[in-house]
Amino acid sequence: MHVVESISMNILLFRQRLPVLQPLFLFFALAGFLASFSSPVGAQQQKLPVEAVKVVTADGSEHVFQSEMALTPGQQAQGMMFRTQMGPDEGMLFVFPQVRRASFWMRNTLIPLDMLFVRANGRIANIIENVAPETDTSRRSTGKVKAVFEIPGGRAAELGIKSGDLVVHPAFGG
Repeated sequence: MHVVESISMNILLFRQRLPVLQPLFLFFALAGFLASFSSPVGAQQQKLPVEAVKVVTADGSEHVFQSEMALTPGQQAQGMMFRTQMGPDEGMLFVFPQVRRASFWMRNTLIPLDMLFVRANGRIANIIENVAPETDTSRRSTGKVKAVFEIPGGRAAELGIKSGDLVVHPAFGG
């Protein structure tokens, strides 16, 4: 009988205190909900190593991009999220540990990009140009690739970069 009375007393005390605790629960729930719609507070874009990535087109033209290297799963998940600008000769190279089919979306990416899907030999498998920002539509490689190279939207067309062109970087050998 003491156990039942003790449980009943604890339930009664909790019910009496619940109106005091409800505003706190509501505050923290609302704060978490609102934070999910903005860039993470204090979670600045981490600095990634920058390396030169060259694209050689079919006519022999060479274009060098200063490219951030997204090598780890965490770096690749962050990608270009929350960036508001990218220089014309800048890019981001996502190198995978194994050749695979790749799929990218633009959630929380604020600028249009060209996505160059690159095979293990450095040849561009396919390009998806001027991908609209802030979309969840999946953009996929045609076949298995070693990397995805993102450059400013429209830049591939400006420079005449096409499928079959060569991306030169140590990630693709020699």
